[in-house]
Amino acid sequence: MGRPITLFTGQFADLPLAELAPMARAWGYDGLELACWGDHFEVDRALNEPGYVEQKRTLLEENGLGCWAISNHLVGQAVADRLIDERHKSVLPDRVWGSGDPEEVRRRAAQEMIDTARAARAFGVDQVNGFTGSPIWHLLYSFPPNNWDVVEAGYREFAERWGPIMDAFDEVGVRFGLEVHPTEIAYDIVTTERALDAIGRRPAFGINFDPSHLQHQFVDAVLFLETFADRIYHVHIKDSARTLNGRTSILGSHLDFGDPLRGWDFRTPGRGDVDFESIIRALNRIGYAGPLSVEWEDSGMDRAHGAPEAAAFVRRMDYAPSTQAFDAAFARE
Repeated sequence: MGRPITLFTGQFADLPLAELAPMARAWGYDGLELACWGDHFEVDRALNEPGYVEQKRTLLEENGLGCWAISNHLVGQAVADRLIDERHKSVLPDRVWGSGDPEEVRRRAAQEMIDTARAARAFGVDQVNGFTGSPIWHLLYSFPPNNWDVVEAGYREFAERWGPIMDAFDEVGVRFGLEVHPTEIAYDIVTTERALDAIGRRPAFGINFDPSHLQHQFVDAVLFLETFADRIYHVHIKDSARTLNGRTSILGSHLDFGDPLRGWDFRTPGRGDVDFESIIRALNRIGYAGPLSVEWEDSGMDRAHGAPEAAAFVRRMDYAPSTQAFDAAFARE
């Protein structure tokens, strides 16, 4: 049997989990990576409502599904972002947003991430994925000219905000996987190195590898895997296609996903530019045996078509590494 093939439920959070679970099984998935929004996995209820985690686990088991990770990207984003605004309000639970005071939002978001680790442990899961936010993303283009002391201070601030969260993760034996991604403290190889250094390369802090966010940046996904082989804690299968034609830009042009004027966009796995064959071989080389979790995003395709197609693509694509040289049978006794 190959690696478990799971579906990240974040893009399906408008559906009740009781409705989505049998659909995912029929689509060919082995399990779900549960998002901490919608009714899929509610952190406050998991910690405070007797029987909640047992009910969720039973629902999955009744549909023949496992769970190897839960994800709280939306709250994690607010922990270290410099700019807290209406975008955050639109995705955060009311209890985290509160009055909207930025520092209070960051404080409550940090506590919610701590609680997410505790809820994951109560659920029997030892992997939480998500975002970190960034105090310095707005300084990306270096104009007006950056004060580089401010940039260095941004990495220290990230570590100061996430260090206590990782302490809590350590206490309950749960690991965090940052989805390396534009707008986070780490978005490419260089910034991932710097983020890991800033937080002391502590074992609790690793990576949820997602090649789609590297593709439009022209970052080599295989080189990324080889560079951070010991930090690949979880893997997303998501595709992206560049459509650069001289008019379009890798910066997105302040256009929404799905707009044909964008220079890149997400695609159903197998229909974009990501070289998944090379990625599977690299995952085999580094010994990754965890889930391959489809994060389905494609503005040009109905998800009821795309999700089962993606499951079939991943199952066909994945394979175990060889345990012997192909020519071993040539040798005589």
